[in-house]
Parts: sequence; C-alpha cells; structure tokens
Amino acid sequence: MDPAFRHRLFAAGFRAISATRADRWLAPAARGRGVVLMFHHVRPWVERAFAPNRLLEITPAFLDRVLVGLRREGYEIVPLDAVPDRLAGPGQTPFAALTFDDGYRDNVEYALPVLRRHGAPWTMFVTTGFADGTGRLWWLELEEAVRRLDRIEVAIDDEQIALNSSTEREKARAFDQIYRRLRAGPEGRLRAMISRLAAQAGVDGAALTRGLCLDWDEVAQLAAEPGVTIGAHTLTHRMLAKHPEAAARDEIASSRRILAERLGRPIRHFAYPVGDPTSAGPRDFALAAEAGFATACTTRPGHLFPEHRDHLHALPRVSINGHHQTDAALDALLSGLPFLLWNRGRRLNVA
Repeated sequence: MDPAFRHRLFAAGFRAISATRADRWLAPAARGRGVVLMFHHVRPWVERAFAPNRLLEITPAFLDRVLVGLRREGYEIVPLDAVPDRLAGPGQTPFAALTFDDGYRDNVEYALPVLRRHGAPWTMFVTTGFADGTGRLWWLELEEAVRRLDRIEVAIDDEQIALNSSTEREKARAFDQIYRRLRAGPEGRLRAMISRLAAQAGVDGAALTRGLCLDWDEVAQLAAEPGVTIGAHTLTHRMLAKHPEAAARDEIASSRRILAERLGRPIRHFAYPVGDPTSAGPRDFALAAEAGFATACTTRPGHLFPEHRDHLHALPRVSINGHHQTDAALDALLSGLPFLLWNRGRRLNVA
C-alpha cells in the first residue's frame, strides 16, 4: 500500500471515529487502566516534500496539545515507576506515562520546556551508542541517501533493483520499497546495504548521530532534571529478535550497566528498539526481566489493562505519529478504540 494512501486512510478513520463519537461511548471498554505514549523527535516542522520518517516527528505545539488533551480526558500523567502499582491496584483515574526514544537533542531543546510548563514527568530511553556518537541512525541515513541520489541500484535477495529517485514522488517510492524489503530480512544485511548507499551518496552517518543525539554530558544534565527518568534502549539499537540470544542479552544487560555507571543511579526501565513482533518477542521479554528491569516497553499498539501486571516486560505503547497531528487523531488514540479494533478485541498481545 502506498504510504501516502495509508496515512490518508488512517486520517479518515480518525475523523470517522470523531464524527460518530465512538471514542466517547466505547472509551470505557477500550481505554483500560492507562496508556504509555511514545515520542521520538519534537521540533518545529521544516516544510519538505520528501520526509519518509515524518511519523517520528511532532511539533512542540502538538506536544502541548497532547498534554492538554490528556488532562481534558481525565488522565493523570505519572512516571513509569508508578505503572506497575497502578496496574496492580484497584480501578483508579486513568493514567498516562510519557516516553521518548533514542536520546535526541531536540527533546531537551523543544520538548523539555513544554513538559516543564505542564509539570509532566517523562522518561527518555537512551541508546548508549548514540550517546557515544558511534551508533547508527540507519533509517535517517537511508532517507538522506535517497534524498541525494537520483538513481538507486541495489541487490536484495539476489534480485537487482534499479529505482529512479530524481523527483520527490520517486524518492518516496524508492525509500518505501528499499525500507520494506530490507526490514523483512536480516539486520546485518540492512545495515550493510544502507551503509553502502550512504557512502555512495556521501552521507556521514557518524556526523548525523552526533548532530542529533545527546552526548554523555548532556544525558547526565538531563538526568538531574526533576521529573526525568532515564531508561535503557540497548547498546546499538539492534532489532533484538533478529539476533542470537547471547547478543540480545548483552545489548539489554550491558546498556543498563553502562547507563547506571555513567549516571550514578539505577536504571529501572527499558524499551526495545523498533519494538514490533519481528524485533522483540517472548525471548527478549524474558531477557529484560532477567536483566533486572522493572518494566520494558514494546511498540505493539495498545492501552494498558489489569492483565498487563503479569507482563510488565511486554508493555504496549501508543505512538504519537507526526502524520496525524490533529485533535481527531489524538482523541481517538486516547480513547483506545483504534487498538481494540486493531487487536481484534484482545487486551494482551505478548506472543
């Protein structure tokens, strides 16, 4: 499905939920005990036609609307530390926990002032390799390579693929095709292929990481901020389920140890990179528990229900998507209704 069409379809669904008020009359069944929201970049929007990673980027103004919307809908914003007890306790006011993945500098520059103004606690999940300046933001490397190249030739599964990428529409199609094909296979192949394309296009991946991600001094400064919790997000942002158990265990446990040593405080929470079923599964949930984390977050979509108290290392999250920065979308997401439909009525998705 064409990405632009898919986003239009989702937007139409959000508008339909809003128009029928289904988010109101079904919310008691769909909303559950609470929700963990997921964010990535927060920064002013720079208009550009080719922006395949826009889903990972919202504006500071929309973050403000999210926080206003949470309180309007009766949510109490709580730290991740409170989530296990809130799930285990009796029915209470619905809660929301705010999480920001990867460790981007714009979270401090643009999100922190908004969160401070609202007195909202939040968690940043830090990939230690990004703080070192050595990790690879491969999805952004791919975007920048496609932006610079007018034609792309790659070999995937012994198939030679030649793609024109001189217009914005061609670039969008090329990115989507390459991304989908590489994501479906081994991560080593994905990283190697994107590395070759980046080199061909003159993209400096290390400079990209250093420019966008907090370094260790900045992470330490943020960790001292009231209401901020630092969680772990692996060493190198690997899709854990695609790797042997020993490698996954090291990515999880070593990231916790390094963050604790660097910051001088315990690290209690973890988020799986990419976090969908192809990237994190039951083996990885067990490894996060083994490493001593109190909770671990996936990107499987959904709200939190009492049953999640027995699956604290497979918590679902709701992504605040940059393609859908509207009140209709926000109301639908906070109602839980889209996920009740997506999960076909299941409260748990942990297999």
